[in-house]
Amino acid sequence: MTTPQDLLIVTMDVESSRPVDPGDLSLALAGAELVDLLDAQALTLDGDRIVPGPHWTMGDPLLAEAVSSLTRQAPYESVEDWLWRRGRGLSAAYRAVLRAEGHVTRRRRRWIPVRTGPTALVDSPARRHAADRWTSGEPVLAGFAAAVGIHPEPTEPTEPTEPTEPTESTEPTEPTEEPANLADDAVVTVLAAVHHAVTELEGVRQRRSVEEAAFDNIWRGQ
Repeated sequence: MTTPQDLLIVTMDVESSRPVDPGDLSLALAGAELVDLLDAQALTLDGDRIVPGPHWTMGDPLLAEAVSSLTRQAPYESVEDWLWRRGRGLSAAYRAVLRAEGHVTRRRRRWIPVRTGPTALVDSPARRHAADRWTSGEPVLAGFAAAVGIHPEPTEPTEPTEPTEPTESTEPTEPTEEPANLADDAVVTVLAAVHHAVTELEGVRQRRSVEEAAFDNIWRGQ
């Protein structure tokens, strides 16, 4: 399974305070593709520019499509430009693959024809793989999920304990290292670009909503 596939499954499997917007999800999926291609060494980042590596044969068809669509001439494409270009309609493409591979099924309701009923994930290795990454708090998947408004359930607070006397040892403790996946500057760059693009898209939606409301008010006033 790939990070984009895991992300899509998480958005379908984890409850959210609001529905995930397809546009937001498409941008996040495009970013997740970049992270997987970075991990496969199919590309590198020079600042925020995507520098393709040698042509790689990817086992996943959508990642293979992503590799083939990389801009291979300098000055190369920025991460954010890639998100907007590659992300167009990407959530629908990943959903289609999920359906074709049998990972979703139609919910049967007597009053709704099967073909038009809502879809649900089936119990599958793919679903369990995504769930394992999610429940383990894997930082890359969590970062992309947060971009589309999905956050882990808060953990139960622990009971406060009584302070204890300091031990005789005065050796300083080692600082906790940053998670390995997010210690990579390239991954941080991709995640930041996704969050920025999603924020920008939300701004576009809000402006459009205001413009449509103003247009409706004009017609009502005539």
